Amino acid sequence: MTVEAAAIPTPREILERLIRFPTVNPPGHERDCILYVRDVLAAAGIESQLFALDPARPNLVARLAGRGEAPPLLLYGHADVVPVADQAWSVPPFDAIERDGFIWGRGTLDDKGSVAMKVAAFLRAHERGLVPAGDVILAVVADEEAGGEFGARFLVEQHPDLFAGVRYALEEAGGFTVHLGGRRFYPIQVGEKQHCLLTVTFRGRGGHASFRHTGGATARLGKALTTLDRGRLPVHVIPPVRAMIEAIADAMPRAQGTVLRRLCTPVLTDRVLRLAGPQAARVFDPLLHNTVSPTIVRGGVRVNVVPSQAELVLDGRVLPGFGADDLVREVRALLGPDAEVRVDSFEPYPGGIDMGLFETLAAAVRAQDPAAIPIPYVTMATTDGRHFARLGIQSYGFTPMRLPAGYDFATMAHGADERIPVGAVDWGTDAVYRVLETYAG
Repeated sequence: MTVEAAAIPTPREILERLIRFPTVNPPGHERDCILYVRDVLAAAGIESQLFALDPARPNLVARLAGRGEAPPLLLYGHADVVPVADQAWSVPPFDAIERDGFIWGRGTLDDKGSVAMKVAAFLRAHERGLVPAGDVILAVVADEEAGGEFGARFLVEQHPDLFAGVRYALEEAGGFTVHLGGRRFYPIQVGEKQHCLLTVTFRGRGGHASFRHTGGATARLGKALTTLDRGRLPVHVIPPVRAMIEAIADAMPRAQGTVLRRLCTPVLTDRVLRLAGPQAARVFDPLLHNTVSPTIVRGGVRVNVVPSQAELVLDGRVLPGFGADDLVREVRALLGPDAEVRVDSFEPYPGGIDMGLFETLAAAVRAQDPAAIPIPYVTMATTDGRHFARLGIQSYGFTPMRLPAGYDFATMAHGADERIPVGAVDWGTDAVYRVLETYAG
């Protein structure tokens, strides 16, 4: 069953409606937003199912039947957004206002813009009678911003049959323009660093605060903070990061390309990063190292007692192919024998990186922008991809948008006045639909 094209909302209309649901997580309360997607699909004659650990936080799954000649393809995104409290917004964050050539609102980039693209492309495929080689599954989930307990993790653990046979998936965070050296690069996410929470304990002689104490637990903690501020963990050049750097270098002028390629020589990496300047270091440094950031300091119980123990909590991010033990070993080597390092949490990313769908996505972007240079990318953040990877699914960050020079996706997402260029969601929908057409053969 199909409906007239006029009855199907445009990608922009879907985005604006999604923004107007204040699905701040916590607490999330994604139900009304998810039900809107269900109703849009139902109006087009598409059945969907809801699955929920908490009735206020359901997840939607719909399926477009294919020919059974290829594995199913999964499109997914999340309906929840991060808080807006303590941010200086110049517009109401949930009104989806158009101003200065942009649509403003929380979630325009993370992740309601991506959801709008995938829902709109799914609707278009149904409307046009597209019969892909394999089924196309659409999932709109809850709770990504707080770990996925009510969303992707719940679906993977309690309803894995929904995704039986899926090999590839399209999710958030990738496929948008990054301007470098007058070229337009489109980083497509193929992997992600994993979160590893560490606690480092320092011990020393405590006692009465009226006496002078040196070299104790707090002094050792202070020395560790200085070491972390000035030092780096070892260099690691993993294959997708090497491919990213080489692709950028190939497109740049010869001198710049030569310098970039030296990033892939571990004995030169840190020296090149120091010379490259803060902007380049901000991009490449975390892709070439496991990292730890000190976030919480604990110690002492009374003002007149020097503590014999102090703790430092480190937010660690581990490159694909490495584990918690690797990070612990590197932190101990950097901080020295006084540091007792404990792993508080780590969720490994199972499996490797499968580049099998990368060229299909790259071709879709190039069809939209002939000057595009698609490159593989590993994100520093974590996404729901780690949950679906437990089912053997390779996720690609693919929220394709042509963005103007000077627009920084990384700083705009989660920030005050989050916004997306007018027309970007339509451009992205066209690119996602091209992928579905290619998948249809």
